[in-house]
Amino acid sequence: MMPENSSVTEFILAGLTNQPQLQMPLFFLFLGFYVVTVAGNLGLITLIGLNCHLHTPMYFFLYNLSFIDFCYSTVITPKMLMSFVSKKNIISYAGCMTQLFFFLFFVISESFVLSAMACDRYVAICNPLVYTATMSPQACLLLLLGVYMMGFAGAMAHTACMVRLTFCADRLVDHYMCDILPLLERSCTSTYVNELVVFVIVGIDIGVPTVTIFISYALILSSILRIRSTEGRFKAFSTCSSHVIAVSLFFGSGAFMYLKPPSLLPMNQGKVSSLFYTIVVPMLNPLIYSLRNKDVKAALKKTLSRKSLS
Repeated sequence: MMPENSSVTEFILAGLTNQPQLQMPLFFLFLGFYVVTVAGNLGLITLIGLNCHLHTPMYFFLYNLSFIDFCYSTVITPKMLMSFVSKKNIISYAGCMTQLFFFLFFVISESFVLSAMACDRYVAICNPLVYTATMSPQACLLLLLGVYMMGFAGAMAHTACMVRLTFCADRLVDHYMCDILPLLERSCTSTYVNELVVFVIVGIDIGVPTVTIFISYALILSSILRIRSTEGRFKAFSTCSSHVIAVSLFFGSGAFMYLKPPSLLPMNQGKVSSLFYTIVVPMLNPLIYSLRNKDVKAALKKTLSRKSLS
């Protein structure tokens, strides 16, 4: 819905670049990225669903991570692709606020599901004897409920602050999606409250998971170093390596985008940073977790052999 204090009914998304010769190559490049993202994440979701030995807490959270990656990539990428093939990529005010809400909901949820995965790995490696009791189905569901509640609360806070603004007649948003900082640039009214909310909410949504992950892996590292056998250490490290890579990619690009003052981060650099965590990270996550995971590779071989036999 459009609030009474808004002076615009639609926005024009500037897209990634205004150079005509790059439009079609970029269209096919990001279309390829999106196809890989959809196939990888839906494939991982299907694989975990079909194989009973993957019905464990670790893969329960990985299942939800793939679902989140698929959803927020789908919220962003199709609209971005339109900017490469249309003269004006117009999005309605309601459509823009809807895209903003769901993008924030899924991206915040991802930050907390990654921290839940770190807690799972901590219990599995540091307290293996109580792992089954600690990470029970009820505990996993409560953790997941907390993940989505934090996503909803953060998205509502940002979106509610955005709809109170009055936007200027210049409808051009210098971005390929409706993101917080580019929209604030189009406001005719004070954005002080919005900027304060950005630093507070983003600080929480990046800070809390980062601290949780850091503490979990500090304890895990301490536990691994006490393992005497080389084989045991290698197994413990390999269990965590995929998650560490995914966390570094996601939080690194997100912090670079939102925790720097706008004056220190030109919008063109902001677009590149946004591309990384909205397009590249959702594509890489299923590859990271499948190529570096023996259980997933074994499940894939089992599923493929089952289909070939049938």
